[in-house]
Amino acid sequence: MKLMKVLCVIALVFAVSAIAYAETQSVKVSGDITLRSFLRNNYDLDASDADNSNTGLQTNNWASYLTSTAEVQIDADLTDNVSGVVRLVNQRVWGDGLQTGQAAGELGMIDDINDVVVARGATPGQTDAYSVLVDLAYVELKEFLYSPLTLRIGRQDLWFGKGFIIGANMQDPSGGFWPMEYTAVKSFDAIRATLDYDPWTIDGVFAKISENARRADDDINLWGLNVGYVFDNYNGEAEAYWFFKQDRNPSTVANTVMNTSTVNDVYNDDVHTFGLRGSFDPIEDWTIALEGAYQTGDFLGIAGQQSERDRSAWAIDAMVECRYWQDDFAWRPVVSAEYIFYSGQEDVGNRNAVTTGDYNGWDSMYRGKFDTAIREFQNVFYRTATASTPSHTNQHQVLGRLTLEPTDSLTFEALYGHFWLAEDYSNQNTDKNVGDEVDLSLTWDYTEDVTFGLLSAWFFPGDALENNNGTDDVATDIVGTVALSF
Repeated sequence: MKLMKVLCVIALVFAVSAIAYAETQSVKVSGDITLRSFLRNNYDLDASDADNSNTGLQTNNWASYLTSTAEVQIDADLTDNVSGVVRLVNQRVWGDGLQTGQAAGELGMIDDINDVVVARGATPGQTDAYSVLVDLAYVELKEFLYSPLTLRIGRQDLWFGKGFIIGANMQDPSGGFWPMEYTAVKSFDAIRATLDYDPWTIDGVFAKISENARRADDDINLWGLNVGYVFDNYNGEAEAYWFFKQDRNPSTVANTVMNTSTVNDVYNDDVHTFGLRGSFDPIEDWTIALEGAYQTGDFLGIAGQQSERDRSAWAIDAMVECRYWQDDFAWRPVVSAEYIFYSGQEDVGNRNAVTTGDYNGWDSMYRGKFDTAIREFQNVFYRTATASTPSHTNQHQVLGRLTLEPTDSLTFEALYGHFWLAEDYSNQNTDKNVGDEVDLSLTWDYTEDVTFGLLSAWFFPGDALENNNGTDDVATDIVGTVALSF
């Protein structure tokens, strides 16, 4: 009898296993390995800086290191329009096994409220560089309750339009990956509902950016609604959107700024972003794209500010691309020009002077679109000698790009950018010329799976970035890449 019970249990286990196995329609495993070498010089635009451990300055202006990024993704398709995705990531600096090194000096970051340089990197011995991060982990339910509705819940990538407003939640949870613009972890903890009424698409999004002390009123949340339409002619598309970054995150710094004595008081630093985007091909081989957005809400973030201020900020991205000569020349040239504008707050360099009235500085939200190798990350991930000129606000930029394909496996791209301030950032320096950048990149598709790349970039600072000593040295960036995809 006991033997019969054991056999029945085994049979039941096998039956359940077979049913569970049958429920999984397919499992796909993919991934990539990316190895990079970095050689960077004068990223702070000051070749004569003195060694001072208190400010993160260093006399050796060259920074050289190697990194590796490994990603493994599992896609599982189940029955009844159910699927799941998991992606695991490890990213690290070679030789920094326990991430005890800190990226200071040329790689320092900015404490924007206090205007001081802080080193990047984990506390010594805090994090194992070989730890694995969960980048994606979400469940997708198609035709959920209603055939046009798709629901995606969990850690996922969010990208809308060209990524001008929402595209990347750039993170380094391990605290030791120095080239932050190359981080592979850009995902959000989010719920996304998509209604597909072809040619209309409606997306609603909620994302938890930061969870603090378990309270309901002290977190950073992202809410959004994006409506898109695809036209039948001219390869046209259009989108209208609203995204709301709800920052109710009390801190000792914020409360000191607000002259209060308790950290339990909550002050908003909220951003409502309303925008329109569209692109079309007026004639064959030409594309015109335009995006404009306006921000309102509350601002809290300048040292000495006495109360919340109303936001009123603008941003524009206009682009034209020409592919006319692709079929006439063997190297298939493509040229494009782009203008981007972020409104700015006048005299933000004197940070205690302007603490009332509307705040006109643009908030970059969670932008995923970046065009240059150096300027767009200055005073965001890397400090300069003049720290009050971040690239994501108070700036005009004009970009010209040329792409060539000398062979089927070689791609060459040249980019020129010119940058200038929208508003004066300091009473001491009224020059608005931020500088110019030249980026040259070459990509070689060695096989269908392996790619080699080489990027060389130079940023030539203008007078707006001179420090008190009149220093404005050229920044150099050389990045070599080997990437394998499977």
